[in-house]
Amino acid sequence: MTSSHRALTGVRVLDMTNVLAGPFAAYQLSLSGADVIKVEVPGGGDLARTLGASEPLNSQGLGASFVAQNSGKRSIAINLKTEAGKKALTALIEESDVLLENFRPGVLDRLGFGEQKLFELNPRIVYCAISGFGQSGPLRDRPAYDQIVQGLSGMMASSGTSETGPLRAGYPVADTLGGMAAAFAISSALVNRGQTGRGSAIDVSMLETAITAMGWVVSNYLVAGTTPVPLGNENFTAAPSGTFRTGNGEINISANKQEQFEDLCRCLNREDLIHDPRFSEREQRKTNRGQLTSELEEALASQGAVEWEEKFAAIGVPAGRVLTVEEVLSHEHVVRRGLIHEVPNPVDEDNPLSVLGNGIRVNGHISAPLSGPPLLGEHTEQVLAEAGLGQEQIDEMRDQGGIA
Repeated sequence: MTSSHRALTGVRVLDMTNVLAGPFAAYQLSLSGADVIKVEVPGGGDLARTLGASEPLNSQGLGASFVAQNSGKRSIAINLKTEAGKKALTALIEESDVLLENFRPGVLDRLGFGEQKLFELNPRIVYCAISGFGQSGPLRDRPAYDQIVQGLSGMMASSGTSETGPLRAGYPVADTLGGMAAAFAISSALVNRGQTGRGSAIDVSMLETAITAMGWVVSNYLVAGTTPVPLGNENFTAAPSGTFRTGNGEINISANKQEQFEDLCRCLNREDLIHDPRFSEREQRKTNRGQLTSELEEALASQGAVEWEEKFAAIGVPAGRVLTVEEVLSHEHVVRRGLIHEVPNPVDEDNPLSVLGNGIRVNGHISAPLSGPPLLGEHTEQVLAEAGLGQEQIDEMRDQGGIA
């Protein structure tokens, strides 16, 4: 019976991905209840196992980057360059609902498991390939990391200011968006399979996903022919809408509507700005945003960001402090919502690991990982046995170097 808040309970996912975009996608599926089997290379596994700020965890194959995207999964170590390893993967494909990979286009085919072969083995399987540029097009064979995609997508050219740009986002936004798009597409394909009985082949391009996520920056160009200009922390669409200095700390204010602007001015005891011809109407405020910012920051200097945030919230003006990662993770709201979860540490039971959920509640239930991150190959025998292989077959595969 499917849980009321874990819609993918009973769905088995083969996660053949590495580092971030793919593992992030599979993690989202796991949080929704899917049984995610992480297929790794013996001897090393996912590169992310050695990536993170904690050297002790890196040395144990539990780098912070790995832990963040792989809690709740099970790990099986298969050498796909051997016939025994291919037999093991074949057995898993026949019993699985989803296969997710982020190899360069053509790699899985060369290993003997291209799209046609996958559907021969399992016509109901949902096959999703995540790559930097998609499975077709002149860039398909190029390697891609998050920074490369940020640059090619126009994201960097639209960030920073004329002095500081182009500027990379300080987090892997292109990887994350690609992973989120893949999880959405897989979930949609599973619904379609329930209606048609047939699987699907999904091609996710990180570049295209990044472009589609840029919203009005792209649509202003497509619809109005306006080339985006990097404005730093200012919002091109309205003013005052950006980051402002206060007497203590910085605050974001988005008084995008006329009534919000007027309420802001009254709260700051600057009602004169409402009738100032430079700022009285929306377009004038955008044209004179630099002068408006100076006037507002002069008034904001009388108190700190904490005080102003409370005052603006009370009158319905959208505003929020600029917080550090440490500050937001300890914020009362985030804590009460239960975004952060403790999971078991497989090598040190006295020191659990902290990971994020996904900020989604279903029927009031929080989406949380059900177990900690797996050790490399920790579940190899268990998973193969579930796929119908006997102990003798499993031992033979290990003796032939196909599994570890």
